[in-house]
Amino acid sequence: MGRATNRLNHLILEESFALIDREMGEHSLTPLEYAIVRRAIHATADFELAGLTYFSPDAIEKGIAALSNCIPIVVDVTMIRQGIANMVRKTFGNEIIAAIEHCDEPLPGKTRTETGLIRCFAEYPEAIYAIGNAPTALIALCQRLSDSSPKPALIIGSPVGFVNVVESKQMLAKIDIPQIRIEGRKGGSPATSAILNALCNLAYDRYSIGT
Repeated sequence: MGRATNRLNHLILEESFALIDREMGEHSLTPLEYAIVRRAIHATADFELAGLTYFSPDAIEKGIAALSNCIPIVVDVTMIRQGIANMVRKTFGNEIIAAIEHCDEPLPGKTRTETGLIRCFAEYPEAIYAIGNAPTALIALCQRLSDSSPKPALIIGSPVGFVNVVESKQMLAKIDIPQIRIEGRKGGSPATSAILNALCNLAYDRYSIGT
């Protein structure tokens, strides 16, 4: 029963990807960029992500290397951790830390997620960081990068919403660090999880036994 269900899920995924490919048509994304964007579109049904997703020149390679080396992954909220847990477990087993759970009591004037992110950065400065919900967490991360010698392996900046969202991504854009951003107001936990899952797939395809 389990194998049949997995087979059906795989067929549905392949059919979905085929539909996305047909609707996308020609594009300027590299094959690796498209593999990531296609999975984000699959998670959100939002084709605008193809034009909104920015990759710094070394972002994908840095992400693949970090995942294959079991670098920890710090996410802002538990929804992203839940969204990537199965894929991470099946590939390299990286530790996944949710910033919001690292806050017993918020620092003065800061949100719980922002506070948790600050504490996570003090402990895991070279982790992969994925912010898909809280722009305050992305702002806090960017503010600390200017004073830090160890840098994150990769930052995925894709919070969603209206307040401070665009500003947080503009702040990230000014920093010379490997990054994947979803520009504007769009993003969110499903898209961020999809980006991480796609990176895990790419890393596993490259480094799995027998390749």
